[in-house]
Amino acid sequence: MASGLGFPESPIVDEDGSVMVSEIANGRISRVHPEGTVETFAVTGGGPNGMARLPDGRLLVCQNGGSRFAVRPWPLDIDGSVPLFLPAGAPDEPVTPQLQMVSGDGEIQTLTTTFTSISGAELPLARPSDVCVDGQGGFYVTDGFSVRERSRSITGVLYGTADGQLREIVYPLELPNGVALSPDGAKLYVAETRTRRIWEFAVLGPGRLGTARGLATVPSGGPMNFGGADGLCVAGDGTIIVATVGTGGVTAISPDGRLLGAIAADDPMTTNAALSHDGRSLYITLASSGRLVVADDWRTALAPCP
Repeated sequence: MASGLGFPESPIVDEDGSVMVSEIANGRISRVHPEGTVETFAVTGGGPNGMARLPDGRLLVCQNGGSRFAVRPWPLDIDGSVPLFLPAGAPDEPVTPQLQMVSGDGEIQTLTTTFTSISGAELPLARPSDVCVDGQGGFYVTDGFSVRERSRSITGVLYGTADGQLREIVYPLELPNGVALSPDGAKLYVAETRTRRIWEFAVLGPGRLGTARGLATVPSGGPMNFGGADGLCVAGDGTIIVATVGTGGVTAISPDGRLLGAIAADDPMTTNAALSHDGRSLYITLASSGRLVVADDWRTALAPCP
């Protein structure tokens, strides 16, 4: 559907068929029109990652602070790796990690740069990754991880409201990333990138979680048989669709945890996916190659998992 994007993420499909994407490497949010033209919607700076639309139409953006991008070996700098366009260090112009609000005309405001931990401490956001909105207008956020020298932070899942309140509700998780709700809002799904695990949490109320279980693990594959779970979305029948790093493409999982199949892609850095309003078309961001692609009838495109 479009190419030349700067490490795209978090597609949001509008009713007119256009798709909003964040461009992490370019520090902006862009609109891809159905014919493939791309226009800048808002310049956020830093690294805009996951996005969601609030009931009032504003976009909520996970601003991770930014990175310097370059082509480098992946997943390890040894024989067998592949060169990919990826984050490669600290940015030249960093932005404080935060949640940003973007109005319909592209005006940007900071919602918050901090959260209240489970222990009650006020802490800075590490590197917000993804977000989904519930039926009450609140939202679930995964805080990614920050790296200092040879150490990285351990983070979890947060729940917030449009007045700027943000509190931790799950800790710790191993590189929490994609997050989405079941169609009835009764379950929250969270992807852990490094473990390839999809967590399922029972939702008792806004920001209140009950029982939890590891629902499924996406396959590894691609260079060095490496893998990871990135962004995810949920179809109307409850099927969970997970962007699968390493193998490239997406993995479909039933509500009871069975692997239903996969749609392959030629970019191992497949970062996210979103469904059209009728649920038939699946839009997928291929970040390293800078593309937004679409599977017009995604269910018929499913093949056995590798």
